[in-house]
Amino acid sequence: MATLTTSNNPVDGTQFIVASEVMHKFMGMVERVARHVGTVLIVGETGTGKERIAHAIHAHSLRASKPFVDINCAALPENLVESELFGYEKGAFSGADAGKPGLFELAHLGTIFLDEIGELDLKVQVKLLRILDRAPYYRLGGHSKITADVRVVAATNRNLKEEVRAGRFRKDLYHRLSQFELCVPPLRERPQDVVALAEHFLAEEGNGLKFSPDALCVLQSYSWPGNVRELQNAVNKVMISAPGPEIGASEVRQELTNAQTNDGEQLEGRQPDTRLDNLEGQLKAQAIEKALEKTGGHRGQAAAQLGISRRTLSRKLREYGFSSARHVAPVALGSLSEEERQHFRAALRVSASLVTAEGQELKCTTTNLSARGMGLEGLTTVLGYQCELRVRFRFPDSDTTVETVARLAWADKQGRVGITFTDVSPAARQEIRRWLYQEMADEGWTVPPEPQEEQLI
Repeated sequence: MATLTTSNNPVDGTQFIVASEVMHKFMGMVERVARHVGTVLIVGETGTGKERIAHAIHAHSLRASKPFVDINCAALPENLVESELFGYEKGAFSGADAGKPGLFELAHLGTIFLDEIGELDLKVQVKLLRILDRAPYYRLGGHSKITADVRVVAATNRNLKEEVRAGRFRKDLYHRLSQFELCVPPLRERPQDVVALAEHFLAEEGNGLKFSPDALCVLQSYSWPGNVRELQNAVNKVMISAPGPEIGASEVRQELTNAQTNDGEQLEGRQPDTRLDNLEGQLKAQAIEKALEKTGGHRGQAAAQLGISRRTLSRKLREYGFSSARHVAPVALGSLSEEERQHFRAALRVSASLVTAEGQELKCTTTNLSARGMGLEGLTTVLGYQCELRVRFRFPDSDTTVETVARLAWADKQGRVGITFTDVSPAARQEIRRWLYQEMADEGWTVPPEPQEEQLI
């Protein structure tokens, strides 16, 4: 499966231009989501590229060879939404001279993308919820039940939680749609991408034009309320009126004047990025906090910037009393349902030992871990299916040994096995959850607060 995190990766004829750390992280989350089968809700401001994200999810999923059907729920007249989504039979209403399959039928075994899902009428929301629960449905005026196997990807620029509280969107449908919720960061929060995208749009024309450094600074100083779409339009306009091969700050500023006037936008100066100061011996709490801010809260990357191990960083966090989540929490780019948190699996490579019911101890290496089990490799002894094992291992950032009871779920001839936890003590469960939640947070997922959080950092 091709990666989505490169800065020049075509998906359905389009390219993802990724320069900022936050978007590299976000595209990694898109890649994880694409491999799963759950519903996806993409949230973001107008112009952030939600439709492209939906295409990418489908193109990198197991349904990639099947249909991708998209519909803009806001563009459909209210009286046609139901007939378009679910189809109708001949004579179902005036003008229905022939039957027509709905979009869910057309997307069978593939993906349906419901853009502007927040615009759906409450009555249609009820029917959509039934389809998401895999319940058969009828076409309008029909008498035969239809079952459609589709993966639903939805998008909205509305705050659906607020819509639920206001009674305009069904709570059960919201939770059903948001097994994976992805929050596309607006362009103003990733100035590195402004430069990369602007230069990309300019190069696409192949006219030899380029932006001056001052012009790029002006582009970065604008907050882009219309996001990528607005940036592309601005670049297209400014290169038409460019007097020479280099587009200067004055040309860019002139082009943005109308946007300033219409939207009340101000072209403010932005402070240039600075490199993290050398630690010069003893680690300082301020340096650690800066490293975490620069990496979006990713402890592994922050540790690499500081020139220390992740385990040392965790110890320093405890020493400096970083108990508040704001010091270590990365930017939240999405959320997982409770079910998906249970299925969340992260790579883990540490030594482990297995003890069989006969007392034989076997050495191996872990490959991945979830709340329900783990993958192992390096076993030279053949184990019986469903045999009981005692498992011992230690996380890289902890001195605590985790002990659980598990059963063998599968094995191959290369010494790789999968085990399912059957008995986990409260202390071991807390340690496993602590590590998994940190991995989720490092990826960009919002995680629920842990009890006694200050003891778990």
